[in-house]
Amino acid sequence: MLSNYKLKMSPSQVREYKVAQDTSLETLDRLGITLCSSSVSMDEAVPGLTTPSVVTPNQYLQHFLPTPIRTVTSPRKIDELIGRNIVASWEDEEVVTTVIESKGSARPYGDYTSIPLAQFNVNFEKRTIVRFEEGIEVSKLEQERANKIHINVASEKREAASESLAIELNRIGFYGYNNGTNRTYGFLNEPSLPAYTTVATGASSDTKWSTKTYKEICADIRTAVAALRVRSGDLFDPYSDSFTIAISLSAIEYLSVVSDYGNSVRDWIKETYPSCTIKSCIELDKANGGSNIFYLYADKIDGKPVWANNVVTVYRMLGNEQGIKGYKEGYSNATSGVMLNYPVGIVRYSGI
Repeated sequence: MLSNYKLKMSPSQVREYKVAQDTSLETLDRLGITLCSSSVSMDEAVPGLTTPSVVTPNQYLQHFLPTPIRTVTSPRKIDELIGRNIVASWEDEEVVTTVIESKGSARPYGDYTSIPLAQFNVNFEKRTIVRFEEGIEVSKLEQERANKIHINVASEKREAASESLAIELNRIGFYGYNNGTNRTYGFLNEPSLPAYTTVATGASSDTKWSTKTYKEICADIRTAVAALRVRSGDLFDPYSDSFTIAISLSAIEYLSVVSDYGNSVRDWIKETYPSCTIKSCIELDKANGGSNIFYLYADKIDGKPVWANNVVTVYRMLGNEQGIKGYKEGYSNATSGVMLNYPVGIVRYSGI
């Protein structure tokens, strides 16, 4: 049996219908609104037809701060500790340092004796250049969606690529790079570095600065300065020549230990050795078999830097590739690591 339409409307007839107090249940039924007569009184408001909610959706009540919070990594300290040299070219294979040793032995003069002749030896210290690469890819949909929240995808990815390459330079500056055949070393494993010396045991029967007194920590520093002066053959004078103390991050705060008179170890260093620079870095934490360490080294010997951080290329644009749906970019850097020019200009201590 065929049923009649309750109501048939053309597209032009479909419109908002305002329910009045005198609207009958029959009329509502014809509109497709079915209510129980026992639960509805037309002299009261018609019950809601949708799920109860707040009037304004949350997305219209949000305020986006203009400056995003970016994740951070540990500070890159190798440049602060020993500086940076830009040398060579990206395509080169090695960085070579010429080492010249003068040789000669003067003798008492004699009219008929053979005159001794001075000579010199030449050696070449080589470091292998290593190159790294990083790239980005930006697609059209990705960029246009990010634009809605005011983020430039290409800019953010370029910054991430640059950061990644900079982190690699810092890592090699401390640890070098070993692929089995190359010679690329760092601050912690340069072959010419002297062996570690364990600092003296304190009254607490421990070597750690966390357990030592003001006098004991000062004694460790003074011992290291004296050792460097002797090791350099007096080419280093702590009272006139600049030098650096690089201390593990876990131990640096113990330079704030004070004496009975209120002055700290750091105050004593500044007063006693005004040309001393104090640096800290996390890479020195547990660097010697699980023990915290410190380096004490002259900035220069005979007017020349004790350390050389030979960076070849900091950031090189390799090229870009345009596609139908976006584009790619590639970047590279290169370094030969760190070289200790004057092994006599440094001492290393462990156990702090």
